[in-house]
Amino acid sequence: MKLLDGILVLDFSQYLAGPSCAMRLADMGARVIKVERPGSGDSGRKMTLENLVVGKDSMNFLAINRGKESFCANMKDPEDLKILKALIKKADVMIENFRPGVMKKNGLDYASVSQWNPGIVYATVTGYGQEGPWKTKPGQDLLIQSMSGLAWLNGNGGDPPAPFGLSVVDSYAGTHMAEGILAALIRRTKTKRGGLVEVTLMESALDMQFEGISTYLSNGHHLPVRATCNNAHTLLGAPYGIYETKDGYIALAMGSLEQLGRLLKIEKLFLYNSDKDAFIKRDEIKQIIADKLKTESTTHWLEILQKEDYWCSDVYSWEKMIESEGFKNLDFLQTFVFPNGESMTTTRCPISVNGEKMGSSLRGPLLGEHTEKIIEEMKLREEAAD
Repeated sequence: MKLLDGILVLDFSQYLAGPSCAMRLADMGARVIKVERPGSGDSGRKMTLENLVVGKDSMNFLAINRGKESFCANMKDPEDLKILKALIKKADVMIENFRPGVMKKNGLDYASVSQWNPGIVYATVTGYGQEGPWKTKPGQDLLIQSMSGLAWLNGNGGDPPAPFGLSVVDSYAGTHMAEGILAALIRRTKTKRGGLVEVTLMESALDMQFEGISTYLSNGHHLPVRATCNNAHTLLGAPYGIYETKDGYIALAMGSLEQLGRLLKIEKLFLYNSDKDAFIKRDEIKQIIADKLKTESTTHWLEILQKEDYWCSDVYSWEKMIESEGFKNLDFLQTFVFPNGESMTTTRCPISVNGEKMGSSLRGPLLGEHTEKIIEEMKLREEAAD
């Protein structure tokens, strides 16, 4: 039995943040029905990465929406709206990420829904919140990274701001939403009432930076300074960073400069105090280390450092990482086959409970694939007619 067996989730959201939250709930056993517009569905169905599709749908969409069923309904159609309301009455969780005001216009906002389903946990994600001067700005991952200061932390000093190479804010917000939903479901077991869970992309991006922002607010508002070379964390001292070697790269985490100097045979490092100089003289120390590491291969340095349990690692590409024995031991991939015979391989849920790996064997749905099945199973037309 999965953790969320018996929980019905309606996913009205699009793109990544909301759908990734609903996917995680499906991984843990919830039944997730994705509610989409007839004809076009979630706009994410057409948002491809490297033009990869399976049938008519983006492979990326199918990866984000694994474990779900697809139900088509037009909220502007009175008959469809009646059926939707009948479905919502049966739901435990409802997720949406429309622009502020859209769900209220259709009578499907939390204030309306909770009147006829007081136990529902209603979750909404927006870019910047329901109010304030930013509420109409597009809530898009790159824009949020840029506005929140996140992109400004990346790259070396003197370089332009550098965003993460993935939709990190969307994914983080989806995780926050799942946390809020699960907490509200736990409370519901005691109070019998649901609640409204609200998440914004901006707040998730800010929460990701809690260490840096807290430090900034506590040190006289001194902005962090990126290292001029091998920058990795603006608030940590040398040797923390990724360094070039003779044939690749090596990552060095926190560690004693004296020990590093001894292992790498860099006498200059003996002149520095790890506690006092690692941050204040970070740039010059990193440059000394960088010059030395370029003289030998990654394997050479790893053998020396790992033997003495110095925190370091190779820097893998996906190709090298997926071929590694450590990755294979995780058993982290799953393959889905679609009705047209095409298949796709994606990741699985990273959570295990009592030795059981969470996850769903249900592939991403075709548009409207389960509409009639759900209507008949739940007798939605009969209930909508009452």
